[in-house]
Amino acid sequence: MGRTYSTSEIAGIIGIHPNTVRLYEELHLITPPERKDNGYRVFTELQVDQFINARLAFQVEILQNGLRSLAVDVIRVAADQDFTRAIRLVNQYMARVETEMAGAEEAIRITKALLSGMDEEDGDLQLTRNQAADYLGITIDTLRNWEMNGLMKIKRRQNGYRVYRDADIKRLKIIRALRCANYSLASILRMLRAVSLDPDADLRTAIDTPDDEIITACDSLLSSLSHAGKNAALIHKRLCCMKEKYS
Repeated sequence: MGRTYSTSEIAGIIGIHPNTVRLYEELHLITPPERKDNGYRVFTELQVDQFINARLAFQVEILQNGLRSLAVDVIRVAADQDFTRAIRLVNQYMARVETEMAGAEEAIRITKALLSGMDEEDGDLQLTRNQAADYLGITIDTLRNWEMNGLMKIKRRQNGYRVYRDADIKRLKIIRALRCANYSLASILRMLRAVSLDPDADLRTAIDTPDDEIITACDSLLSSLSHAGKNAALIHKRLCCMKEKYS
């Protein structure tokens, strides 16, 4: 059977609270450990490897497009010791991360192109909020949300109604492109402010460098996706070794 570990020993090795060890078992993220006659859990190297994989999988909380759900599937299938299927799933995860990364990079390229045209002479476009939403293919609530979060400040006519001009629509196209790529509102606002202060600011740095104490993966999307991809590659390597070791 090899070396065995208690709950507290596993917690110390992995760097988690003993209650988290029990939670992982309840969530079927590890193979259920055997128990002694007194009811104490007995963990083996198998569970140690499973805990390490789980920690790697959940180190970066990326939720969009089913990535979080797929990460959970990888770990649960590995807990069932179906390593062949777990390897197949982690391959799918890595492919999806690459797709998300490509979308995030494409949004940056679109943003650069749109920003380069911001100084061009405006046309005579004048749209109401409803017309602007229809023009961009977004909902009124989405447009209102962007404005409430400080991404847009729209001028009003004398009658108090908002009027969206060419420059506003260009800015909204930038926001739409970045939101479609799953950048957070906070990161978009940070980038737009940086560009307003310095038109030559590096967009990738501005949008991927949070300055808040509380951040999410989408506040540093490029770095988070890169981190998730590296962790997934490590999990893939570990699963291949586990397949040989435990099958």
